[in-house]
Amino acid sequence: MSAATKSPDTKSGGGLRIDKLRAGYGETVVLDGVSLELRPGGTLAVLGRNGVGKTTLLATIMGHTTRHGGAIEFGGANIVGFAPYRRARLGIGFVPQEREIFRSLSVEENLLVGARSPAGRAGRWTLERVYDFFPSLAERRRNRGNALSGGEQQMLSIGRALMGNPSLLLMDEPLEGLAPVIVEAVLKGLERLKHEDDLALLLVEQHARIALEFAERALVLDRGRIVHEGASRDLLNSPDVLAGLMGVGARA
Repeated sequence: MSAATKSPDTKSGGGLRIDKLRAGYGETVVLDGVSLELRPGGTLAVLGRNGVGKTTLLATIMGHTTRHGGAIEFGGANIVGFAPYRRARLGIGFVPQEREIFRSLSVEENLLVGARSPAGRAGRWTLERVYDFFPSLAERRRNRGNALSGGEQQMLSIGRALMGNPSLLLMDEPLEGLAPVIVEAVLKGLERLKHEDDLALLLVEQHARIALEFAERALVLDRGRIVHEGASRDLLNSPDVLAGLMGVGARA
């Protein structure tokens, strides 16, 4: 059975493969020939200056942009024609930069809205497990979304994505605008994910050093193209190269 016709294999974890992807908004092309692979259970940091296509990459994986060419495979199958809701059901979770929680619903209601078990995957993520990862959410489970701090809203957005029991989690700048103590709490939860769950993690982040310390591999985008790809430790050990790729004033 060809990759174009077979169903994604989500039972053993969904690896991601992108080949020569060109995509954007309407006729505007933002991503120009992007190729990458992320194995099941792997971690990948996507870095770059503002406006180079990082958010567009995640949006395209989720099916929210216009594809002009190239392939996107998840679990070994081409998902290019799949609607966003179907990609989510297959096991792709998304934490958007804007968080997009339901402000009129309670913490617990927000989490339950996202609850599902993708085909072929056991429902390992429950309310109790999310509360164990983010104890402050347990303390505020009855509070509405509009009563939460920015950090608590970010934890809720991550928790809601996890309630979908994904095998691939896309995160768009989850540390943006958070106080240092909240950054530490979110990172603690993400580190636990990396070690306790067979979950592939793709992290877009402006805090380059934090992202590189978290992910095993990294790529850097510039004007919609990959200009660097390799082991994260190589960039960490080459601060001049990192500074050149990220630009003057790049955040650590």
